[in-house]
Amino acid sequence: MSPLHGLTPLPLPRSRPLGADADPPGERFILPPRSESATAARLLVTHWLGRWGMPEQVRETARLLVSELVANAVLHTDSRQIICRIEASGPCLRLEVVDEGSGIPEAPSDPGADAECGRGLMLLDALAHSWGVLRPDQGGGCTVWAEIRP
Repeated sequence: MSPLHGLTPLPLPRSRPLGADADPPGERFILPPRSESATAARLLVTHWLGRWGMPEQVRETARLLVSELVANAVLHTDSRQIICRIEASGPCLRLEVVDEGSGIPEAPSDPGADAECGRGLMLLDALAHSWGVLRPDQGGGCTVWAEIRP
């Protein structure tokens, strides 16, 4: 259940020849490091995925995962901001949450039946088609990404 490391985040915008199809829909938003940011991220993801006509299964999974990832960034890092990115490609979605923390999250573990938290990465592992963690070569922070498919 270990995440994949070293994969690239969303690509930089690329130039397209005239008449080429448009880039897939994508959005980026920045949130403050407060507990309410998990709710805000869920609402923003709901808004954009509804506008893009994403399948309900993808929308539900994305809402849950973005809430968990933002909550983890708020709880476990000393970030000044949390950046969320979403990009649709057909019925599939790539979700990223970027923080300014000092380390890579641990692999999912069993939090115990009575624990009130500790299941975020387990949910990510169970619900995402694939996921991973990116850490920049220098400085703090990391990006947790997930690909969601119907």
